[in-house]
Amino acid sequence: MHIVSVNVGQPREVIWKGKVVSTGIFKQPVKGAVAVHAENLAGDGQADLRVHGGPGKAVYAYPQEHYAYWHGLVPAELLMLGAFGENLTTAGLLESEVRLGDCFRAGTAVLRAVQPRQPCFKLGIRLNDERLVKQFQDARRLGIYFRVEQTGVLQAGDALELVERSPYPITIQDVSDCRYLPHPDVALLEQIIRLPFLPPSWRDVFVKQLASAAI
Repeated sequence: MHIVSVNVGQPREVIWKGKVVSTGIFKQPVKGAVAVHAENLAGDGQADLRVHGGPGKAVYAYPQEHYAYWHGLVPAELLMLGAFGENLTTAGLLESEVRLGDCFRAGTAVLRAVQPRQPCFKLGIRLNDERLVKQFQDARRLGIYFRVEQTGVLQAGDALELVERSPYPITIQDVSDCRYLPHPDVALLEQIIRLPFLPPSWRDVFVKQLASAAI
């Protein structure tokens, strides 16, 4: 497992559907060492801090392996590293294999996997097609958000070393599937809401899903 590309970008204003929208989704690959702060990478920023950024979404990683799936769906000229707004484009770090709570060393930083992505309309802005937001959600190739356990520096080419395995056998993919499959596994949902690494916003969603299932 390793980092293929490190991508950062500051918020910018764009015109979308006749309105001015501020978004930080336009990330570009950078060379050399990049500092990992508690809530973001150096040189990176988010526009709407109510739903983006913060400790639970400090670093967003997206598997390079998923790019092949998007060929033909996303225009080739837009399908560059960082196309999905990820800070880290990775190899070998798949949602189906990473457990919620797993810790990885990346360069001198330590990152803990805490949640999948919940795509918003700004992904449609980045890829110039609002339909891709739902396609991204339905494909359940959502990538991984990390919390920073230890600040440091990282760069493209650095290994991603598993340094602490979560004691709970629930993967990031399990969380995505329970959120977006039409008929989630109720037993799995009950396990997920007990996980100490699950962010409160996800727990609230799953508690509501369980309540609906009971009705």
